[in-house]
Amino acid sequence: MEYNYTIIDSDAISNLQLRTLLEEYGDFNCVSENHTANDGLNSILKFSPDIVFINLNKQAASLFQIVIELHQYMNTIPMFIGISKTKEYAYDAIKNGFFDYWLLPFNEFDIRKSILKLKKKAPKEKEPQTLCLKSYNDFQYLNTADILYLQADNNTTEFFMKDGTVNNAFKTLKTFENQLPKNFVRIHQSYIVNTDYISRINFGKSICALNQGDKQLPFSKSYKDKMDQLKKTLSKNSVSSLN
Repeated sequence: MEYNYTIIDSDAISNLQLRTLLEEYGDFNCVSENHTANDGLNSILKFSPDIVFINLNKQAASLFQIVIELHQYMNTIPMFIGISKTKEYAYDAIKNGFFDYWLLPFNEFDIRKSILKLKKKAPKEKEPQTLCLKSYNDFQYLNTADILYLQADNNTTEFFMKDGTVNNAFKTLKTFENQLPKNFVRIHQSYIVNTDYISRINFGKSICALNQGDKQLPFSKSYKDKMDQLKKTLSKNSVSSLN
C-alpha cells in the first residue's frame, strides 16, 4: 500500500530533490505540490494525504497555523515533517506535534532512518478485497479486483464486472467512494473507475478507455486534478515515448 504525501514548499529544487529521494522507496506517492500556506491547506483537505512535508521558511508562522486549523476540519490529521536550512523552527515543530524535522541539504541516511521509523509507527494495512452488497436478507460479495467501474443510476449504483455481469446496490455512488481500495478513483459525478483497468486517458476528449470490454468513460472538469494525478501515477511505471 502507498503513503500519499503533499509538499508545501516554494522552492522547486528542494521539491524535486525530495520527490527523487522518496521514489527510491517505491511506496510513496506525491498527490500535490503547493507553494503557499493557503494552497497547502486546501490541498490537505482535498486529498487527505498520509504525510505532509513543510519547508519552514519565511512562511513558518502561517504554516504552523495550518496544523492548528486542520483539527477543525479533519478527524485524522496527517503526519507532518518539517524541512529547514536551520534548526530555528525545530522547537515550534515539536510543540505542534511534527513527526520529524529534516535539515537541508537532505541527508540520505537521516531520511532513511526517519522513513523506517514512520513505517513502523504507521504501517499500511492491506486494503479489503471484498465488498459486501446488502439488500434486506440478501448478502452479495464482490471481489474488488473484478470490478471495472461503478455507475450512478439515480439513487442506486451499478457495478460493472470483468466477466460482463452487472450488479446493483440500492445506495448512492457517494456511499462507496470511501469504502473501495485506493485504486478506485471518482472521475465523474456518475462514475468511479478501477484504475487497474485504464488503458488510455484522452484529455482532449475528456475520456478514459478501459482494457476490458472496449469501454470509454467520461471524466468531468471538476475531477481534472484527480485525472492529472492519476496520469502521473500510471506513468510512473511506464516506458514513455515522449521526448
